Order: sequence, then structure tokens, then C-alpha cells
Amino acid sequence: MIDPRPLTPDVQLRLAALDDAKALADAYTRSWDHLRPWEPDRPEKWFTPAGQEEKLSGQLERYKVGQTVPFLLVEGDRVVGAITLNDIVPGPFRSAHVGYWLAVEAIGRGLATRAVETVLEIADTELRLHRIEASTLANNAASQRVLQKTGFAQIGFAPTYLHIAGEWQDCNLYQRILNDRAPGA
Repeated sequence: MIDPRPLTPDVQLRLAALDDAKALADAYTRSWDHLRPWEPDRPEKWFTPAGQEEKLSGQLERYKVGQTVPFLLVEGDRVVGAITLNDIVPGPFRSAHVGYWLAVEAIGRGLATRAVETVLEIADTELRLHRIEASTLANNAASQRVLQKTGFAQIGFAPTYLHIAGEWQDCNLYQRILNDRAPGA
């Protein structure tokens, strides 16, 4: 179990739980106009507690077997963002992908940068990973700044990499090497 971490005096980073489904649905609903250019098309069910409970259930099953770690950024009783380590690969690769988003009211407060920094520390010290990958749409300057501020280096460009906002989009690819430990060390 990964303990919650304060990002600011008012915002906490913690593992997601099934009980967060309503707060997540609310966050997506109030922020969708902001998130739409950076997200895949979503069915109407996505914006409901039932849809979010279904998503969370899958994430938590993958968490139990070490494939993903779903974190939320919570301010009071509101979800103001999420950051997830996905596709965790043990053994000699010791790698994962990170993805994150913020609710519209959380933008411009440094929360994405703090959340990424905190998750990188957890990935290094608790999960014992070696490398974290990330991608951004080629035109997502804000997300690219977060990655650059947190020590990621661009390692490539992938044409038509993700289907976002209804079309195949080009992406920049990034990585952050966390340590030079041998696996198991």
C-alpha cells in the first residue's frame, strides 16, 4: 500500500478507490471542455459514477497484480486531477508509463509538476523502477513543460501515435531514468 502524500497544504496525492467514482465523474464533467482536446473520445457513461466505478474497478484489479498504480489529486472532497503509472514491467526492464490530467480549477497551480515529481519518487524508492516513459500530443506545450521541469528528456517523435479528440495525433515521446540500480537491488 502506498501512503498518501501532501502536494500542497490543501491537495493530497493518494491511491484511487472505488468510493471515488462520483467525485471522478464530477471532475470529468466540470472539466471536459478543457480536457477534450487532450483525451480520447469518451462515451456518455464515462461521465457517470457507474462509468467511473467500472474504470476504477479495472484499474484497481491491475493495481493488485502490479500492472498499474492509479493516483488521484484530492482537495477536500473534490478530485482535482489524476496521475497513473501504467504498463509496469518488472524484471530487467523495470519501466512504466505515466499519464496525468488536472481538473480545470487546478490548472496553473503547479500541481501537475508536484504530482509528477512525487510519483517519480514513489516509482524509484517504493516500486524500484528504473525508467518512466511519457508521451504528449505534439502541440501540448503545457504538458511538455511539466515533463521538462521534472527531468524527462524527449527521446522521439511518433506520427499518428494516439487517437485523441477524434483523430490520430502526432506525439512527442519522453523518458526519465530514475536510477542505475540493478534489478532487485
